Amino acid sequence: MDVMPLLLLIAGSAAVAAAGRRTPVPAPLVLVAAGLIVSYVPGVPDYTLDPHIVLPLLLPPLLHTAAIDSSYLDLRAQMRPVALLSVGYVLFATFVVGWAAYMIVPGLPLTAALVLGAVVAPPDAVAATAIARRVGLPSRITTILQGESLVNDATAITAYRVAIAAAVGEGATWMGGIGEFLLAAIGGVGVGLILMVPIHWLRTRLKEPLLQNTLSLLIPFVAYAVAEQVHASGVLAVVVVALYLGHRAWEVDFATRLQEEAVWRMVAFVLESSVFALIGLQLPVVLRGLGEYEGMDAAWYAIALFLVVVVTRFVWVYPATFLPRVLSARIRARETNPGWKGTFIISWAGMRGVVSLAIAFSIPATVHGGEPFPGRNLILFLTFTTVIGTLVLQGLTLPPLIGVLKLPRPDLQTQTLAEANAQAQASRAAERRLQELLTDERNALPDPLADRLRSVLERRRNAVWERLGQPNPITGESADDTYRRLAREMIGAERDMFRRLRDGRYIDDEMFRTLLRRLDLEEAAAYRETT
Repeated sequence: MDVMPLLLLIAGSAAVAAAGRRTPVPAPLVLVAAGLIVSYVPGVPDYTLDPHIVLPLLLPPLLHTAAIDSSYLDLRAQMRPVALLSVGYVLFATFVVGWAAYMIVPGLPLTAALVLGAVVAPPDAVAATAIARRVGLPSRITTILQGESLVNDATAITAYRVAIAAAVGEGATWMGGIGEFLLAAIGGVGVGLILMVPIHWLRTRLKEPLLQNTLSLLIPFVAYAVAEQVHASGVLAVVVVALYLGHRAWEVDFATRLQEEAVWRMVAFVLESSVFALIGLQLPVVLRGLGEYEGMDAAWYAIALFLVVVVTRFVWVYPATFLPRVLSARIRARETNPGWKGTFIISWAGMRGVVSLAIAFSIPATVHGGEPFPGRNLILFLTFTTVIGTLVLQGLTLPPLIGVLKLPRPDLQTQTLAEANAQAQASRAAERRLQELLTDERNALPDPLADRLRSVLERRRNAVWERLGQPNPITGESADDTYRRLAREMIGAERDMFRRLRDGRYIDDEMFRTLLRRLDLEEAAAYRETT
């Protein structure tokens, strides 16, 4: 096996993603553009998306990172709009886009058109969260988009399986399709509910951070594989487990949380970068197989389908947002009015991604009779152009559109005040607990050490309030910026002295690493106190 193409993909996409973060263009779009350009560089190998790799190996960790960073409480509060988008919209888009493709493309059977509809129906989890984080959307809109993108892949994959069964001649029926959908949904949630408690129990019992993090890396793959083994939705199983683990993360050892955060951030960065680069790299593979659909006809089909996909989301989102409010006083009382601006952003934020391409590449080459699958190459092409079109057009225009509509951005001062109040209450609780402990003679401490514990609490409590203060008139730094810089300078001086002592053989390398790790933890603590 030649590993060089894989290494080049990972290294190249990581470099492009790092450079893209320094531009005003969202990094996913930079990666897609780079993939499109590189795909025609002589000597670059073909990077054909293999659904047997993307779906079971790339999708679970990407969903896990997105779900574990989501808020279970926020998602529960927005369950109705999330369900309408992740289930209702995906099924609606499958039928509308499928019917439109059937009418637009001469000779394309309805069953094959519905396969195309299911393929392009789900907006992408990675694209939605990446753009939402970059542009600073209001929290409710971000929660809805994140929730939709976590669940809609399960709906689309199930709809695709039903459509593909009908297209290849397996005699699928409406009742059979509904039954398969219910089995996938209920089964996936059930598997997640069964796995989440014992997995969390095991995480809290393991005391070795390396073992805990190894388990953490295996969790999304285990949840996905177990659910798929019983013909349930692996996507839903991964999401349910990750939401539970994220909600109960405070019960896990602190060392595990620190390592886990670093590990998953790296995994997410590598996978997200590679995935978006892979999207762009598919162009030669897709164009090579167009055959009879080459030329202006293919371009017209692509433009028409892209417009249908964009308009279909608006057609669904506006009635699904406002009609329930008109019909139900309870919904009006419980949920804030999103307004036409927020609804427009949700309608426009429908970028498609790698899951659509992976599903499209999994379409079989032939039907049961041995004949070629009708329009398979055209479906691949139209999926690719829809993914690229939504990523480029909607991804590029979403940030300025939010500025034009003047959607409220998160109020940093309000957030800081809430954080300061929470920290003050936590500090008072810690002081009461410290006082209780110090009254027990088994916890007797010299006064300097007891005062040191109190000073740590005082510093932690004051750090957030200082963030609201006036900056230094000379340097422009806030008080906590100065504190962080000075703490780093002091720790840097200690680190340099340890290095000199090691080089002079006053201490050995093992002691040097121990001292260095202690400084690293102190520097991390100083940084976290002021961020």
